[in-house]
Amino acid sequence: MPNSARIYDYLLGGKNHFPPDREAAAELLKQSPHIRAGVRANRKFLIRTTRDLARRGYTQFIDLGSGLPTQQNVHQVVQAVNPDARVVYADNDLMAVTHGRALLNAPGVTMLQGDIRRPDEILNAPALTELLDLRRPVVVVAVAVLHFVSDREDPAGIIARLRARLAPGSRLVVSHACTDEASDEQIAEGHAVYARSSSPAAFRRSEDIAAMLAACTMEPPGLVPVSEWKPDPDIPAEDVGNAIFLGGIADLNAYGPLERG
Repeated sequence: MPNSARIYDYLLGGKNHFPPDREAAAELLKQSPHIRAGVRANRKFLIRTTRDLARRGYTQFIDLGSGLPTQQNVHQVVQAVNPDARVVYADNDLMAVTHGRALLNAPGVTMLQGDIRRPDEILNAPALTELLDLRRPVVVVAVAVLHFVSDREDPAGIIARLRARLAPGSRLVVSHACTDEASDEQIAEGHAVYARSSSPAAFRRSEDIAAMLAACTMEPPGLVPVSEWKPDPDIPAEDVGNAIFLGGIADLNAYGPLERG
């Protein structure tokens, strides 16, 4: 069965994929030839946002739906800024977790099996609570994962639960596949490909993505195509065509545990 993490890894140019994953990716590329450029832009966005937050003094990160390890993982980015930064990776796919535990072996880093649809299980996991202090602000990374959460599974409710559990000042790094520029045929083909995979997709339009984040406050420049989020002036942006990911950093407006002095 094709696997969403391995499809993404293939599109990024990784090595952890099998023939069904490559076949599924080929179908996506046939319908949307720019999808590989879109995935690369999304990864660069992840690097820029987490580096930005580390430079602002954030030291606690939870990467939800982290997928298979690749180059410049979150802990490598933020620990290059502050070696004391701590990162918890969580994914519901056993292969991603197994690879992560083998390859992400570094001080201040752990990998656990958990599903973004059940955030309390992740936040209560001993592997997380031993590493992070949830009384202090946390950065939650939800990059290219919420489009695998259906409306029935209530992505806005997941964000609401994070707001209730995390300390004020916590931030959300988010990106989501956006169908504003895609044709009905391309959307249908994308849904069909992922319907045969381990993670059916719920691609959304920009207004639906914004509504999901309505309880949060987006930092400037807001919820924008990921290539437009504080781009590196020395690196030309690739043409992503209609393979658009919207992303940004949000103040979760969290109201959970406060700092205890």
